[in-house]
Amino acid sequence: MASFNLTSSDPSAFTLMGIPGLEAVHILISIPFCMFYIIGLLGNFTVLFVVGKEQTLHKPMYLLLCMPALTDISTSTSVVPKALCIFWFNLKGITVGCCLSQMFFLHAASVMHSAILVTMAFDRYVAICNPLRYATILTNARIAKLGLVGLVRAVLFILPVPLLLIRQPFCANRIIPHTHCDHMAVAKMSCGDITANRIYSLITTLVVIGFDLMLIALSYSLIIRAVLRISSKKAHQKALNTCTAHICVMLTYYTPGLFSNLTYWFGQGIAPHVHIILADLYLLIPPMLNPIIYGVKTKEFRDKVGIYTCKM
Repeated sequence: MASFNLTSSDPSAFTLMGIPGLEAVHILISIPFCMFYIIGLLGNFTVLFVVGKEQTLHKPMYLLLCMPALTDISTSTSVVPKALCIFWFNLKGITVGCCLSQMFFLHAASVMHSAILVTMAFDRYVAICNPLRYATILTNARIAKLGLVGLVRAVLFILPVPLLLIRQPFCANRIIPHTHCDHMAVAKMSCGDITANRIYSLITTLVVIGFDLMLIALSYSLIIRAVLRISSKKAHQKALNTCTAHICVMLTYYTPGLFSNLTYWFGQGIAPHVHIILADLYLLIPPMLNPIIYGVKTKEFRDKVGIYTCKM
């Protein structure tokens, strides 16, 4: 594929390098990038389409499936198209406004996704611990309100990130060694003091992820306590099976995310291209796997997908 080698002529713009050290294999790397992205889009749009079309799926549980589908689409779409332009056409230039916008939407979608996982844990807690009151506690309107709260929280937490960067003086060398505008990768190009950026990034990660994981752990400790009180082993298995999809989605989201963050903060000896690949996989793997997990673990949704597939 021809390399156009086009970069922005604007001296105030940034240059995204892709994956430094692996430029020779950018085309090969683009193949799984593109494949994961397309599978993720097809899967998440299928979730939105089937739940939207089927009146029987207009329930809190399935509305909760639509929320991560939207955040997954937002997360991958904010990064992958630009990364593919770098890999395929060597289009590395990006304006400051586009860079900060990409950063904001990427991190806000990530914080929003974490809030949705907390809401899903609460949903499972009510379904198992208070099944008779489930329909009155978790209505569609209440789910929508919880989603709105998660969105507002994401905006409030992430909005200071680009605002802190706007105030920074950037050096003449505006090259970002990454496939996308990661907060700290951009901050490191500053000629000024980025201590505030580092502290805010670490505090946001610890507060958001730590607080959300604490609420999820609390929900599941109450679920496990309620399940252990049930005498029937069959009832044990049935109750826990309702949580398997949520547990799998949490593992696909938090595990690579925490691993990526830990290698960034404490893995100074790890090669830069490994950091970048881990960060990209964190943005690609969960959006691809989540719809598959829902389809395998949620029978009613799986049946509806099968019906639409047969019609097509």
